[in-house]
Amino acid sequence: MSGRRREGMIRNVSVAAPTPMRTRAASSPFPPIADYAFLSDCSTTALIAPDGAVEWMCLPRADSASVFATLPDRSAGFFRFGPVHSRVPASRRYLPGSMVLETTWATATGWMVVTDALVMGEWDGTDRIEGQRRPPGDYTARGMLVRKATCIAGQVDLMLDCMPLFDYGQTPGTWSYGGTGYGEATCKLAGQPELTLRSSLRLGYGGARATARTALSEGQSAFAALSWRTTGVSETDEADEEIATTVSAWRDWLRHSTSKMPDHPWRPYLERSALTLKGLSYAPSGAIMAASTTSLPETPHGERNWDCRFTWVRDSAFMLSALYQLGYDWEAFGYFAFLMDAVSAGPLQIMYGIDAERDLDEHVLGHLKGYDGARPVRIGNGAYNQRQHDVWGMAMEATALYFENAADQIGPVAWQAICKLVDNALAIWREPDRGI
Repeated sequence: MSGRRREGMIRNVSVAAPTPMRTRAASSPFPPIADYAFLSDCSTTALIAPDGAVEWMCLPRADSASVFATLPDRSAGFFRFGPVHSRVPASRRYLPGSMVLETTWATATGWMVVTDALVMGEWDGTDRIEGQRRPPGDYTARGMLVRKATCIAGQVDLMLDCMPLFDYGQTPGTWSYGGTGYGEATCKLAGQPELTLRSSLRLGYGGARATARTALSEGQSAFAALSWRTTGVSETDEADEEIATTVSAWRDWLRHSTSKMPDHPWRPYLERSALTLKGLSYAPSGAIMAASTTSLPETPHGERNWDCRFTWVRDSAFMLSALYQLGYDWEAFGYFAFLMDAVSAGPLQIMYGIDAERDLDEHVLGHLKGYDGARPVRIGNGAYNQRQHDVWGMAMEATALYFENAADQIGPVAWQAICKLVDNALAIWREPDRGI
């Protein structure tokens, strides 16, 4: 695929079985790419390694600069919440029908379950959400990562270790206490999102890290909530409620499939695929990202490491076709509206930023060592100004997904945009391009 500049999407882990990319050295500190779990609130995303550490998270959007970036460099920030002396979980799964992760740990002294969620809450239906051009659904991103640990047998030592490093691992923030006790700390850096960490544990901080440690006995629970838009939660019961609401949000979305998922052994795989595509969407604009990461290598230790936190018209048409066939026509409408926004701003491009940005200039982050040594690490994507003629047909395909057999429902502004696409295609299709 000439000039494609994209990686494969992160494969999500429901029962975390190691799969290819086994050419990494056995001593590599980097987990296999397929072993990362994927969380989303349709505004930002997070990748969690098997040892329970958040190793990739960008705020406030999935294409923003990272806060945790151990994925491309082991010293670029992380957030671990799990047993002190264990790094290999007994099992991992998504709670069925959701993007909520559950990890079970067996230690020498007991058993623990950790549940992680990028929280989605019920929209109260009143104030507009800043920067959101598409109407919100019944649930919207709350700007919060909630993590809860419960000891289910014996006794387990639990540790919280949070080290945010802003701007792709370059700069630490300054921690300070909030409230009157030791349950809240804030990390600040000028020009970066303000992070509030709340926990039932007694937090301490030093340098770039906030840490805590305690022992949980059977039946006891603890939580940690990292927030960047809200005040977060202050009680374990509140953490439970936020997680339960997030599970309900995802299951409610699955329920709205008008085609209905078949009663079939493959149904869980269909649901997981649909949830993954939805998790790659950016609700405020209707765009769908190709992937939630940057610079994962196409080949081990290779140089073809691209930033894929953008929306390719071609890819999105294929993804929307899958969602549409499952009955998720609202996503087809959202992307059609996104495409109209993009086309109205200038000539059609092969790709855009997730809020329809046109200029995606590429830069190398020379301070990052790369996933398992694969360099360079890039942000932005220089392919945005390539000419690939097949994009005209894929744009029309995306349009047809929503207006199938209903062309009379297309309004005059949309018709003008569609005609513009056709006219431009007729004008240049004989010229050389870099498409498939």
